[in-house]
Amino acid sequence: MKRRIFYLLFLLLTIGCSNQSSTKWDFKSFYKPAENPVLKADSSFTFADPVKNVLVKWQKADVFNPAAIVKDNKICLLYRSEDNPAAILGGRTSRIGLAYSEDGIHFTKYPTPVLYPDSSKFMQYDWPGGCEDPRIVQTEDSLYVLAYTSWNYKLARLSIAVSKDLVHWEKKGPAFAKAYNGKFLDIWSKSGSIITKKVGDRMVTARIKGKYGMYWGENFVNLAWSDNLTDWYPSLNENGELKAVISPRKNKFDSNLTECGPPAIITDEGIVLFYNGKNSEGEDSETKLPKGTYSVGKVVFDINNPEKTVSRSDTCLLKPTLPHELSGQYKSGTTFSEGLVYFHEKWFLYYGTADSFVGVAISK
Repeated sequence: MKRRIFYLLFLLLTIGCSNQSSTKWDFKSFYKPAENPVLKADSSFTFADPVKNVLVKWQKADVFNPAAIVKDNKICLLYRSEDNPAAILGGRTSRIGLAYSEDGIHFTKYPTPVLYPDSSKFMQYDWPGGCEDPRIVQTEDSLYVLAYTSWNYKLARLSIAVSKDLVHWEKKGPAFAKAYNGKFLDIWSKSGSIITKKVGDRMVTARIKGKYGMYWGENFVNLAWSDNLTDWYPSLNENGELKAVISPRKNKFDSNLTECGPPAIITDEGIVLFYNGKNSEGEDSETKLPKGTYSVGKVVFDINNPEKTVSRSDTCLLKPTLPHELSGQYKSGTTFSEGLVYFHEKWFLYYGTADSFVGVAISK
């Protein structure tokens, strides 16, 4: 009898643990709620710029390309904002703002930006272009890690910042500064999607064979590794060059480029990465999409070999369809994903629309 009771208890414990770690989700049923867009520019917000020493309307022009995280039972967005509507695309200063929501749709904005160019030693990397296109993850001990683009009008560099509260951030500098004696410090680098896993109700950073992994890149996608989430070492091929794990494909939605989206997630399928594909403007474009369109695809990598592709979508999962997604700074049409959270038993995918607004698509 005691042996039978012990066996039943062991079986229940095993099932409970299995259910807690199981991460099998369906991402195919995304829909766009009627409240889109969920964030817009607002010229009433002002900020004392520490570089210019003047008051600036830091989100007067556009807001877009948000990171997303769940904190205190709210969805928090860290969104890119631009200040000068008179400047052309790429000629403005970007700062990262914070907004929070209890339902994932209606947001309240924090009054000032939380990450921006300042007079620190990192000003050489992020002034005058600013801090752009964040992706955010959380460690198991609740440290927030932000991968963002530092833009000085000359070279884009993937950079790292950390925070305990989402408001006060410590810049760590370019992600590849120490790798291979600085070999990749001065290359064009963007879009870091750190690999995460589900622990209880939280998505947290995951270690694979003792190291953290991050997919990154905007032409082809590379995989980098880190011991501390600050200093990253890209994977190299036999010639000592960056190794592509996925690349653009002719006559598909990603025929021009493949750029990482939200942080990757370990699931029962493998490591799921949503990425942004740009359609070519030439003869190798996908004919069912307008040329130059940004849309969202999905790739799954092998958990035992994160450079190996298990599956990859042949068609996009999310594309521009709404009027504000087909107009704005980037008129070819854009749904550019950077934030993905599981909240109230639904997936919320946040994306930039034509470099002008923030949109959301929801999936159960």
